[in-house]
Amino acid sequence: MTPSFRFFRNVACEYFPCHTTDDPEAFNCLFCYCPLYFIRGCGGDGVIRPDGVKDCSGCLVPHKPENYERIIRRLKAAIREAAMCEEDARERTPVPNKRANHVLPRLSRSAGK
Repeated sequence: MTPSFRFFRNVACEYFPCHTTDDPEAFNCLFCYCPLYFIRGCGGDGVIRPDGVKDCSGCLVPHKPENYERIIRRLKAAIREAAMCEEDARERTPVPNKRANHVLPRLSRSAGK
């Protein structure tokens, strides 16, 4: 495959290929460290070991060129989910009112519309 923003193969890497593959010519190194590692429901083939560590040694999802869009979509979804959780937490966090010496509930964005 031709190197591009969606595909990069680093045959000079001492670990290449870092996973067993039948097609080293199509092994994508772009996501050398999987950006989905910290997402529990990442959509890959990783497993959670008994000690709680995610083991992705059997996963080739980030190393297949055709999965570029899939990874980008999942990252965008995870960012949206994190932003919504952060907004929900802010809405539940009381805002101190120093003048009245008590705490006011935080208004949601939709309350002022």
